[in-house]
Amino acid sequence: MQIPGIHHITAIASDPQRNLDFYTSVIGLRLVKLTVNFDDPGTYHFYFGDSQGKPGTILTFFPWPGANSGRVGTGQATAVPFAVPTLAGWTERLTAAGVAVGSPIERFGEQVLRFADPDGMPLELTAPTLDGSFTEVTGFSGVTLSVQNPEATERLLTSTFGYTTLGTEGNRTRFISTAGDTVDVLREPEMRRGTMGAGTVHHVAFRAESDEIQTKWQLELSKLGHQVTPVLDRQYFHSIYFREPGGVLFEIATDPPGFATDETPDALGTHLKLPPWLENRRSEVERILPKLRMPGVR
Repeated sequence: MQIPGIHHITAIASDPQRNLDFYTSVIGLRLVKLTVNFDDPGTYHFYFGDSQGKPGTILTFFPWPGANSGRVGTGQATAVPFAVPTLAGWTERLTAAGVAVGSPIERFGEQVLRFADPDGMPLELTAPTLDGSFTEVTGFSGVTLSVQNPEATERLLTSTFGYTTLGTEGNRTRFISTAGDTVDVLREPEMRRGTMGAGTVHHVAFRAESDEIQTKWQLELSKLGHQVTPVLDRQYFHSIYFREPGGVLFEIATDPPGFATDETPDALGTHLKLPPWLENRRSEVERILPKLRMPGVR
């Protein structure tokens, strides 16, 4: 078995409206699902992605109003890089939105633009070139993990997940999946351990093509000594979780059933969707949730 790539990345935010506006209006992602945190139904769960909500493009947020800021550090994903065909026009777009942007740097032959979202979560845009015309984000190019001692993390990625080592630059080693997205592992022995809060990544989810394959991963990871959760129903995919040796929370999520199970593709993200077990509490949930101005509505 091989992991074909990243399914989604989930992070924590503070202000729901600010988070929604930034990722739709500035980054240009589509809100593909508006739902709630199943364990805390008074909190939204936003799913942003491409126009179809394909695995590998999905960035999700739990936006807790007034949440304390977390600390980015080891045992976490410490940068979320988006892929674009070119960086042309992006510095101007971000600057116009009030985002502080540095100069592009080169990494593994790519051009990289580094910045942060309104809660301080590190983001990147990666592209093969600086030239051309402005283009929108196409999905993740990968994810960056920071760990104090990376050997066991790297062994999990290669020997278990089937990623291939691409190379090392400084303290950064890059691994690539069969789908072409990457995991960069940073050796950070002096960095403090991260703490959860607004502006930090909660977990990184990798893809399983089916429930049957997910079950095989559950058994395989358990045999290797990882503490793996039971399968959890997330309505749009099924999930298992475990902590990789460096402390980052990993998930393996199924591709099906997908986000079009309760909305048509052209209506994705336009209505609050609740799982069946919360539907009888809809009026209560809607009363608790902060009011939102939806993308495109003035």
